[in-house]
Amino acid sequence: LMPAFPRPHRPGPRSVLPAPAVALLLGCAALLPAAAPAPATPPQLKAEQARTSPAHTGHAKSRPARILRYVAMGDSYAAAPLAPHGDPRAPMCVRSRSGYPEVAARALGARLVNVSCSAARIRDFGERQTGLLRPQSTALERGTDVVSLTIGGNDTHLVRAALRCVNPLPEPVGRSCADRYTAGGRDRIAADIAAWAPALGAALDEIHRRAPHARIFVVGYGEYFRRGGCHPVQPLWARDADYLQGSIDRLSAVLRAEAARHRAVFVDTRPLTRGHDSCAPARERYLEGFLPTHRALGLHPNAEGSAAIGRRLASVIARFRSGTPSTRR
Repeated sequence: LMPAFPRPHRPGPRSVLPAPAVALLLGCAALLPAAAPAPATPPQLKAEQARTSPAHTGHAKSRPARILRYVAMGDSYAAAPLAPHGDPRAPMCVRSRSGYPEVAARALGARLVNVSCSAARIRDFGERQTGLLRPQSTALERGTDVVSLTIGGNDTHLVRAALRCVNPLPEPVGRSCADRYTAGGRDRIAADIAAWAPALGAALDEIHRRAPHARIFVVGYGEYFRRGGCHPVQPLWARDADYLQGSIDRLSAVLRAEAARHRAVFVDTRPLTRGHDSCAPARERYLEGFLPTHRALGLHPNAEGSAAIGRRLASVIARFRSGTPSTRR
């Protein structure tokens, strides 16, 4: 029997998008034009492929190059739902081949097993998601070299919180979600994130157990909303935009801390997405807002954003494999 991943603290009901919101986001995305094909391997990352090639090692005739074995786990930040090049192997996950794991794998010349899935929670690493999909952990093997993951947004109900923060009209017409979530002097989302943290640590330990030779890379969430927001471009009052982004940053801080405690590498995507948030001009966005301007699900990376994250991840992986990790990740 396969040992189950630890079940995290459950602060409330499962976080799902309300049906009207899903219909709105999907409908808008379906009307958007197709994006360009996924980008080719950038020149600066070809060194990692060359380093392990037969010509480089001097064993071109004696043995073939060893291909990097890479497993990608996680939620929709990795799966990039509704971005171009949908993955026909995972229709229930609404996964795209434009997601950051695919970009990183191409850059590294790695053999990828991508089991990231929209709406995934950490318990889906060890259980069947929706009762049908295989646990993500079944992709792990003793021979796995690299594991990447982004997780936590669904466990801590951040998507649901974002939808409850929408205020199309300026203050005071409406209600502040920051006020609602911090009523009585207790930040409910911060409490949920803190309570969830041990589950992430336990999951990282279990990944190490199943793939003992793998290096784990924990990819953080990006900057969705700049300071003060951009109402009405994104329908959040300034203090609510700051509260939401602060909560996202708090979750990424937990990802960073747990990665450090459990022998994993944290990859920070906030600096990468700064200036490319949902308030940026449409052509400059990496992360979509409530109504997407590219083929992507609202509040998720688009193809350009996933490409940038994937290139960043690939460069970090390449440095670790070459033995020269950077202190800035």
